Amino acid sequence: MTPLHKIALGLSACGTFIASAAFTTALHAQTFPTKPVTLMVPYPAGGGSDVLARSVNTTLGKELGQPVVIENLGGASGSIGAQKVLNAPSDGYYLYQGSPNELILAGLANSAVKFKPEDFRAVQIIGNSPMAIIVRQELPVNNADELVAYATKVAKEGKPLTYASVGIGSLYHLLGEQISKQTGIPMTHVPYKGLADVVRDLIGNQVDMFITPYAIPQVTMAKQGRFKFIAALSPNRQKNLPDVPTVDEGKVLKGFHHSIWNGYFVKKDTPEVIVQTFHKAIINTLTDPTIKTSLEAQGGELAKPLSLEQTSKVYVDGVNQFRAIAKSINLQPQ
Repeated sequence: MTPLHKIALGLSACGTFIASAAFTTALHAQTFPTKPVTLMVPYPAGGGSDVLARSVNTTLGKELGQPVVIENLGGASGSIGAQKVLNAPSDGYYLYQGSPNELILAGLANSAVKFKPEDFRAVQIIGNSPMAIIVRQELPVNNADELVAYATKVAKEGKPLTYASVGIGSLYHLLGEQISKQTGIPMTHVPYKGLADVVRDLIGNQVDMFITPYAIPQVTMAKQGRFKFIAALSPNRQKNLPDVPTVDEGKVLKGFHHSIWNGYFVKKDTPEVIVQTFHKAIINTLTDPTIKTSLEAQGGELAKPLSLEQTSKVYVDGVNQFRAIAKSINLQPQ
């Protein structure tokens, strides 16, 4: 056999191997899933994200025909769990539950985060959480305009208003900085490790303000007089805060509307047939009334089912929105 024949034979074998591998991958995708799927929750057990996942996973598992097992892996604003998913094969057996905090903002604030939002593909948005401004009970303000007036006064006295967040680069940090920039009033950022620490110091009058999504337990605490809601970041009053004015009812922060979504994501190069399988199963899962009840118990709202194209647009719009906010306040990775 001549050298050219050997090369031709080798190329033919290589082509056959590639075609065979592609066929095998396609076959596996068509029969997906054939084993349990892991749902990555990038926070410890017991938190709001974990509660959401545990309200979804059983029904989602029935829709997929395989158990959906929750893995809790907190740390670095959710980016440790995200990176573990990205390090796994693109075979659909790792599903990521995420929000802008982990997928978009973590990398804008933390230089150790190496992935980009574009490394993930959005499969479906699950829920939206309305947001509001909470202040310590003794702060002498009851709406957004009074808050800005008070912040102006104490800043002139050399005692800037303090605002809490769950970490540098979190959505709550960005929104506090955005208010400071928009009003021209200096305020002091106080980052915490988690929501529980923020709530403790609000109750103890150690920090002035917190811009945040909220759950029913926080509403209950406010009714008990432990802190107070002063403004809803929405055009209309929110169902769980009917007595709290919106930012649009004042003048200074009119149009300062924000909420935060949670959704399910896979690696961007996951086979299309697997993405379609997840998409259909998640949409069917959203019809389970227990999921709606669980979300509402946390103060959230069940998202309307979206097509894959619509879901992608929500994600891309979110990436662009939060990158723009980060740029406007000159947020630098640390």
